[in-house]
Amino acid sequence: MPIQQLEPPKAHEVLTSNPEALYLDVRTEAEFAGGHPTGAVNVPVVFIKGPGQMEPNPEFLAIVEKTVPKGRKLVVGCLSGGRSQRACEILEQAGYADLTNVRGGFGGARDGSGTVVVAGWRDAGLPVSTETGDAAYVAIRRKAGL
Repeated sequence: MPIQQLEPPKAHEVLTSNPEALYLDVRTEAEFAGGHPTGAVNVPVVFIKGPGQMEPNPEFLAIVEKTVPKGRKLVVGCLSGGRSQRACEILEQAGYADLTNVRGGFGGARDGSGTVVVAGWRDAGLPVSTETGDAAYVAIRRKAGL
């Protein structure tokens, strides 16, 4: 099954109509804490080391595999859709089949001039939370036993 591509309003419909679906937010811990789709869990696919410097999270796949069954519907998002597409590819190679990448992510996709071409989750007026608790990376990592 190819990785599905949906813009935030359609991704929200999928999550609303399928209570077993999970929004996997692959942004950094700080980005997640600043606001995320309600009900999302955070497992960063990369860590930002400095401007333009990203380092892959070496535990990303292990944590997801230990906390999310392979048959579960995953809606994967980041800030604009790039990191989440990469996360979907990693998960697909590991045997996850029901994957959706959120085009536009949380903050919106922009063209080369900086113009928003796909409104993000936040700007589409979809439910946003700043609560972390059991959804925070540190909690998910602990649940995975790492």
